[in-house]
Amino acid sequence: MSRSVRRRPESSGQALSEAYDTALLDLDGVVYAGGSAIVHAVESLATARAGGMHLAYVTNNALRTPDVVAAHLTELGIPTGADDVITSAQAVARLISEQVPAGARVLVIGGEGLRVALRERGLEPVESADDDPAAVAQGYGGPDLPWGRFAEASYAVARGVPWFASNTDLTIPSGRGIAPGNGAAVEVVRIATGAEPQVAGKPLPPMHRETILRTGAERPLVVGDRLDTDIEGAYHGEVDSLLVLTGVTDGAQLLAAPPQHRPTYVDRDLRGLLTGQPEVTAEGDGFRCGGWTVTAGAERLELEGDGDALDGLRALCAAAWTAAGEGSCGLDGGKALARLGL
Repeated sequence: MSRSVRRRPESSGQALSEAYDTALLDLDGVVYAGGSAIVHAVESLATARAGGMHLAYVTNNALRTPDVVAAHLTELGIPTGADDVITSAQAVARLISEQVPAGARVLVIGGEGLRVALRERGLEPVESADDDPAAVAQGYGGPDLPWGRFAEASYAVARGVPWFASNTDLTIPSGRGIAPGNGAAVEVVRIATGAEPQVAGKPLPPMHRETILRTGAERPLVVGDRLDTDIEGAYHGEVDSLLVLTGVTDGAQLLAAPPQHRPTYVDRDLRGLLTGQPEVTAEGDGFRCGGWTVTAGAERLELEGDGDALDGLRALCAAAWTAAGEGSCGLDGGKALARLGL
């Protein structure tokens, strides 16, 4: 199916919490970082919920169970039930259950979240490649996952056992910075075996399917901080997205985004759910948003004006994405971003 290429962020005359029935919120880098709530997250989500928006929390982190995640969010001041949490562990467990016999053994390389999800689908988690597993399930197991677990996965995969990964995020945000994610661990097994896993998590369709099945969302808005998981997942699911700048994505990455990584909306943080989104308009050879005008020069993006820095970023996106078309913009936006403080 042909899909139009996004050339600029969209506008909204309504608050996003009114324009969409369900927010599909990533957790790390959006709601919290290192276990602590991100600034403005708690009050913004409370206001969106009070206005009638359903909040669902969608995470590629397969370590914790929905019960544990819900308890953590509630402790942070965000009342949440386990049914409001969707994990990549649940998505990969469903994917496995559709390809192996009921009650089959599955070798688990990961944490309790993955074990609970497999049991939910009627599968039996096991710990050794010698337990005759019908599949290998690999998910994030935390920083203390023993190295020997990768060896168990490698032994089974090398024998031809089907290999599944909850997700392949190379990094994960923490309170101390960016740490290796499950994708880095998957690479260990890939290098050892030469095999390729089936992957369930964002940005791939199994995760989107799991989310819609569990939430019943009709007008969902994906809210995330990562272009290559959250935003690309929304793109493949053909739903709208809001990128917040509280996680791993910076202004330079956003300007260079290829079509599948271009969000519908851009905002600083979760306060963006509570407002409309300004229009980005064509003006002469460039684009205008708020008090800023941006044109694409031969080598760089030229920014003029003043006002809200986010309006300047939205105008920069329009100029960069239009210049790039179906590719990735190579124009230098560094000076413009520095002027905006982004």
